[in-house]
Amino acid sequence: MNRQHKDKGFTIIEVVLVLAIAGLIFLMVFIALPALQRGQRDTQRKDDVSRINTQISNYQSSNRGDIPSANQMTASGTGFVTKYLGGSGSQAGSEYKDPKGGTGYTITTTNAEPTDNQINYQVGVVCGTDGATAPGSARNYVLRVKLENQTAPYCIDNR
Repeated sequence: MNRQHKDKGFTIIEVVLVLAIAGLIFLMVFIALPALQRGQRDTQRKDDVSRINTQISNYQSSNRGDIPSANQMTASGTGFVTKYLGGSGSQAGSEYKDPKGGTGYTITTTNAEPTDNQINYQVGVVCGTDGATAPGSARNYVLRVKLENQTAPYCIDNR
């Protein structure tokens, strides 16, 4: 009577193999997650700039084709942010807080490159190459925002 006796359970090699596979999956997720988050934040910034661009178009249709001046864009109380973007209280003036994502921005009107959480508004220029601006007519404007996944700022204009 020769009986074969098999023990139930896993061998050390099987356990190590399962742990190694789980570690590789965790590592791939750990590496990919920050890139996905940066991409989502960049998409949100682009959406915010597009929302402001739409409101500038609404402003134009209410003001015989005129665009907001740099002073109107950042004025407290009766400025563009307050009247057209729904800013109130701490959002008034050059401060704009996105109602959907809650991201806060400062709207600047200088020629400098936008920094983190700034939206740059310039009058009389259009988008050029690599996020730079080029001369345009008095009715042209650009909105630029810094993105995490690009070296050049994201730029949209009203052409």
